[in-house]
This record gives sequence, structure tokens and C-alpha cells, in this order.
Amino acid sequence: MKTGKTYAHYTEWLSVDQMHEASKEWLSELQFVRDEHRFFEDLITTFTSQLIALDTFSDNKEIIDAINRSHKQNNTLIEAVKTHENELQIMVDGINQLDREKAYAKEHRDLIHTISDFLKHYKSLKSQLFDIIKTIKKEEKQRHLIDKK
Repeated sequence: MKTGKTYAHYTEWLSVDQMHEASKEWLSELQFVRDEHRFFEDLITTFTSQLIALDTFSDNKEIIDAINRSHKQNNTLIEAVKTHENELQIMVDGINQLDREKAYAKEHRDLIHTISDFLKHYKSLKSQLFDIIKTIKKEEKQRHLIDKK
């Protein structure tokens, strides 16, 4: 009889205080991202004509659409974290509700992964947007220098 490979799955046990602090940190980070999304909207509005004029318009549009989707996902995550934080009461109420407490801990672990993935993807989008704006600014500067000659 052959046995299959088994993989150990390490799960760190988190205290209620650690989960509370993590939730507060997530909320703070996500609210900052929401403010950055507003800045991106202003930036995109400011450079709309240049974004359209570039040869890479379809790529730019794709990144802008991804930023808009990111904005919506960020708002959804903010609401999920607020709800998660409000449900922390399950863990501290002194009543043994093992199933609900396990479900809460699982939801917390899922949020750890979801928020981490979201922030990683968001930072990539942010970098791509800044690269586009940097290219626009360089082209404007070159045009300005040529016009002066």
C-alpha cells in the first residue's frame, strides 16, 4: 500500500488582541488606499488628453480600468473589515460558541490573504500608473525644450 504525500499546514494561533490590531491596521491601510484612489482620479483627469494622445492608449485604458476596479474592491474590503471588526464580539463574549469562533478565525485568515493579495496588486497598478505619467511628463519636457530652440 502506498501512501500519498502529506503537506503540513501551519496555522498561527492569533489572540483576540492580535486580530483586533490587525483589523485596525487593515482599515487604516485601506482608507489610505481610498485616498490615493481619489488622487489617481485627479491625476487621470489632469492628464486625460495626453493619455488619449499616447500610442499606448489601449494599454493606458486597461490600467485605468484596473485602477477603477481596484477602487471598487477597496471599498468592498473596507466594508468587510468593518463587519469583521464588529463581529469580534463573538470571540470575547465569554460564551463558548466553538463553531462561530472557528468560523471567525477562518474568516480572519482569509482576510489576511485577501488583503495581502489586494495590496500587492494595488502597488503594481500604482507603479504602472506612475510610469505612464512619468512618460507623459518626459515627453512634455522634451517638447518644451524643442519649442524653446
